Amino acid sequence: MSDETAGLAAYLQEANEWDRDRIAQWQRSARHAWWVAVAAGACAFSCTLALLLLLPLKRVEPFLVRVDDTTGVVDVVPVYSGQLSLPDSVTRYFLSHYVQVCERFDYATAESDYEECGAFHTARRNQAWYAQWNRANPLSPLNVHRDGSEVSVQIESVSFFRRASGVSDLAQVRYLRIERAASGAQQQVTHWIATIQYAYTAPSQDPRVRSWNPLGFKVVEFTPEPEVLRELPADTARAGHPS
Repeated sequence: MSDETAGLAAYLQEANEWDRDRIAQWQRSARHAWWVAVAAGACAFSCTLALLLLLPLKRVEPFLVRVDDTTGVVDVVPVYSGQLSLPDSVTRYFLSHYVQVCERFDYATAESDYEECGAFHTARRNQAWYAQWNRANPLSPLNVHRDGSEVSVQIESVSFFRRASGVSDLAQVRYLRIERAASGAQQQVTHWIATIQYAYTAPSQDPRVRSWNPLGFKVVEFTPEPEVLRELPADTARAGHPS
């Protein structure tokens, strides 16, 4: 073999080795790129999974701030979850307050009273409440009292009832409806009794609703009716009231 042929063979061999080195280098780079891509994908998946697991922990906790009118001291009212049993005194307050606000009528406070009563209603009760106040209803308070007459309420008593199953979710509220005509005529007082089915649910997340109803008290059914007062027989009345 001549020197020229040997040199050419050596050159080709060197070029072939150089190509193999470049191909091997490219394959190593490709493997590294795939490993990096797989690692990045696994990292992204782990981050997404962690966010999904932490998502239930991220929530907004509304709170009610109370200011003492006398001292000016500010404190935060404890949050009620709607799970604990409440004393009858608290339920008695809500029942009395509900009847006072929802059975009265004054044009100056009618809109506010309507919204406040809605804060104590279930969805079904709110539908009936809307139908009752709708101007298309001839018996709507907006139509009945458009002459400027007013109605105020005075609570007489609150009684609780326990079902045979042991559940206490019924009450009766006795109250007076005091109607005053716009002309300033003598007021008319009537006796009423309301049967109320109530429940406690989780408090609303709406700050405006919570300002009226922070404990999630709900009126499920509300049935008011005039109370018939029994009159004593004349002989009994005279015996009890000697002249």
